[in-house]
Amino acid sequence: MKETSVLCLLFLISVLSCTTNQARLTVSPSSSQFFKGDFVSLSCEEDDSSAGWTVKRSTTTTMITLCGTEWGTPAGSSCNISSISTSDSGLYWCESKNKASNKMISITVTGGSVILQSPVLPVMEGDDVTLLCKTKTTPSNLPAAFYKDGSLIRKQPTGHMTIQHVSRSDEGLYKCDISGHGESPSSWITVTERNTTTPPPTSTPPPTSTPPRSLSPPVLFVLPSVGSVCVVLLLLLLVLLVKRCVHRKPEDQEKNWRR
Repeated sequence: MKETSVLCLLFLISVLSCTTNQARLTVSPSSSQFFKGDFVSLSCEEDDSSAGWTVKRSTTTTMITLCGTEWGTPAGSSCNISSISTSDSGLYWCESKNKASNKMISITVTGGSVILQSPVLPVMEGDDVTLLCKTKTTPSNLPAAFYKDGSLIRKQPTGHMTIQHVSRSDEGLYKCDISGHGESPSSWITVTERNTTTPPPTSTPPPTSTPPRSLSPPVLFVLPSVGSVCVVLLLLLLVLLVKRCVHRKPEDQEKNWRR
């Protein structure tokens, strides 16, 4: 009886541990591209601040590193980069002591003079999205040409373009060009369905896109699905409970027969 109670307690603990919330990483200023030398702040936002979320990353030069070890300055659940460099380009996510968020963002840092300010997080179907082609020097609102998947969309005289009521067909790889200044890096924009109960996909470009191609394997290797581990643990405990009950039933019947 005591062993069965212990198994029931373990089962309950496992259920509770698998229903914890995950943190959402936000970037300030809100952009997926930055100029070399910009100040960038990354924050893990979650209802339960006691979870101890921190920011981790994977770049083309390093595998998995924690904020404050080789880069950035920790500030609670945030991480500040006072002067970002091109080597800081990569994938960023939130992680606590016993769990990792599966929502990653891609940040690109350029040493050039043009960037495309686009949503760093997935956008919802039906929303309006504004893209800004920006130069490092003033004025920044110069005429710019906008491209999607390598094809010209249109040219805008003030350097910004608004996509009204975005749909899944607007999902893709965007960049811009300002004559006489240069071309921005490319950034992937993800569009999610409205009124869906499933978590939105990460803003990481698919394998066919350019940035950053070599980052996916290490991140996928180090960040296994927490949900899968929970499912296996729950099934294992359930099997033990059933096995325990089955073994006890013949014993009880034998005792009753002897009586």
